[in-house]
Amino acid sequence: MAYVDGFVVPVPKDKLQVYKEKARICGEVWKSHGALSYVECAADDVPYGELTSFPRAVQVKPDEVVIFAWITYESRQQRDAINAKVMADERMKAMFNEMPIDGKRMIFGGFEMLFSL
Repeated sequence: MAYVDGFVVPVPKDKLQVYKEKARICGEVWKSHGALSYVECAADDVPYGELTSFPRAVQVKPDEVVIFAWITYESRQQRDAINAKVMADERMKAMFNEMPIDGKRMIFGGFEMLFSL
């Protein structure tokens, strides 16, 4: 069964274009090492919940937008192997310092896919 890495992160609105450019490169790197897909989405209709919500989860500020993204793989084993290659890729080493995000507020994790329609 497929495996998914997902993450949610706040990005300053005035840096969204820079983030988009850098994220596209990240996606190309992941895909070049075998990821099945790489998707990045910017919040458009995401209410601030009373107890839980995407904005609350990453402590979004008024001048930020929430990014919701995921990467798919054939399996957890493939994901682990691909991520090791991605982290060693020279294109990514520079990218980590250039991404306009506060990594301390990023939420991420790996998920076993239950089904896909």
